[in-house]
Amino acid sequence: MVSPVLEDSEEKTVVKGETFTAEEKEKIWQEIRGMRNSITKGGRFRSIAKVLAKHGLLYLLSDRKMFRWFPGKLVSPEEDRELHQIGRRLRLAFEELGPTFIKLGQVLVTRQELIPEPITAELVKLLDEIPPMPFRYIAVVLDDELPDGLETFEWIDPEPIGSASLAQVYRARLKDGRMCAVKVVRPNVEKLFQTDIDVIRKWVRRLHKLLPPPLAAVVDLPGLVDDYYSSSMNELDMRVEARNMEEHGRIGEEFETIGVPEVYHAFRSVLIMEYVEGWNLKEFPVDFFTFEERFERMMDLAHYYIKTFSEGYYHADPHGSNLMVDRRTKKVIGIDWGMVGRMDSLHTEAIFRMLLHIRLNQAEDAAEAALDVFQPTPYTDPVRLKDQLRSVFIRYVNSEQASKYNWGNLLIQAITVAMRNYCRIPNGLALWAKGFSAAEGTARWLCPEISYHLAVESADVQILRRWLARRFNYRANASLVVEGAKLVATLPRRLNKILEKLAWNDLKWVVVNRLDDDSVREVNRMINRITLGMMTGGLFVGSSLLLAFGGEQVLVVPSIRWLATGMLWGSAITALYVVWRVVRSNRA
Repeated sequence: MVSPVLEDSEEKTVVKGETFTAEEKEKIWQEIRGMRNSITKGGRFRSIAKVLAKHGLLYLLSDRKMFRWFPGKLVSPEEDRELHQIGRRLRLAFEELGPTFIKLGQVLVTRQELIPEPITAELVKLLDEIPPMPFRYIAVVLDDELPDGLETFEWIDPEPIGSASLAQVYRARLKDGRMCAVKVVRPNVEKLFQTDIDVIRKWVRRLHKLLPPPLAAVVDLPGLVDDYYSSSMNELDMRVEARNMEEHGRIGEEFETIGVPEVYHAFRSVLIMEYVEGWNLKEFPVDFFTFEERFERMMDLAHYYIKTFSEGYYHADPHGSNLMVDRRTKKVIGIDWGMVGRMDSLHTEAIFRMLLHIRLNQAEDAAEAALDVFQPTPYTDPVRLKDQLRSVFIRYVNSEQASKYNWGNLLIQAITVAMRNYCRIPNGLALWAKGFSAAEGTARWLCPEISYHLAVESADVQILRRWLARRFNYRANASLVVEGAKLVATLPRRLNKILEKLAWNDLKWVVVNRLDDDSVREVNRMINRITLGMMTGGLFVGSSLLLAFGGEQVLVVPSIRWLATGMLWGSAITALYVVWRVVRSNRA
């Protein structure tokens, strides 16, 4: 086995491979296992409750009044200050609770249609750069995960170049002389995620029961937690990130000025990839690019994002800090491919149709396209929804990326209007919109002289070609032929069954009326209150009759007197409880 022995050099800190005893390695693993064993569901439940109580947030799990701000409701200046306070407390609590909650806060930032803006404005400040773990813990992970252990490297710098909530990144050189970046998942973070998610699920189910029925029909909080969990677990598997990098590298092959780092090795907890030496997109020297070079890179980035978006992919975090300018090749390189997902391509088609209609001042057609994305519920007024969408879209007809009426903001506004009208939002749409908005911000930073809208419009032919290719390719036509053949082949048998039913006068239409879950719960509450009311009335009448007409027996026999008094007090307490429940539910 290999042990890290640190030596100071004039240029860098070097880690050389030296043999070290199994006892030394086992001692480090015992420390890691000890930390893992300390992560228990009960312990994390108490820790989370303690931190939330410390920051004054536990009341949010039982206060129905907090939902008066959802979804997308306007708030007064006093409420705005209150929400900023809640957001600040949430941010501090999430930072104290660690990786699971830091990532959860970053996901909540994307749900601007659901979370009030003052809260998301605070959560966006969440610190993802946290103190790194000592290198000895990372060294044993590398030593176990890599086939050749630390001997894989000629040297590796024990000081990380990046330390996030889930992983740490180190600079190293492989034995063959290639410089590389080594991304290592923190030990025990997966166990921490799984344990925290179990606690979060329990509290979210409780929180979901507090939602008003219209909002509960729109927002599936347990489903959101499950989506968050599955996406976060993908980020913890470096093999998934490697596949994302290779897939998006193939998508971007046609663009000469952008790229993806080459993956050298990928394991579950370790990713070794090409090292990009340069600056992030917001820090490169002003004179490094000419205007023509900035314009070329902006157009390539815009067309690359459009290509991925139109095919149903999204990168939820394509901001400037995740894009590096390579000082050697002058290419723009994407370095973080953890938050990558897919969305239904039909929804993305509808979004681009909506954008194209808006640019042509066809607000009615744009609203119709938007309704192909948002799913109405029984609480939705379609006329009001379309009217509000048209009012929003008209503002963006001649919008520019430098103004507040840019396309990234347009998507957030459309989602907010849909939520306000109690429409269900497809999973992934909020992250898709965040990625689209971040892509526009990147283009604005790189080349503010050129409108991002014009860059998107220049790709109209590209978008149309991909739509037609999906609609009229071999697989689509084959499925159409198979479905048509099935219909033709089974039609005689189905018609024969219908005619037989008619001949025997046995044709029936079965209509089943089913209440939704919220209505069932409301009916159960009403029945419970009516039952309690009847019990209260019975106790009161019985105790009153006993006291009024019991005569001397009530005065002589103590047990009868106590029974009558107990029934009277019981009826009073039950009546007060029923009144309290009714008043509380009306306030909610």
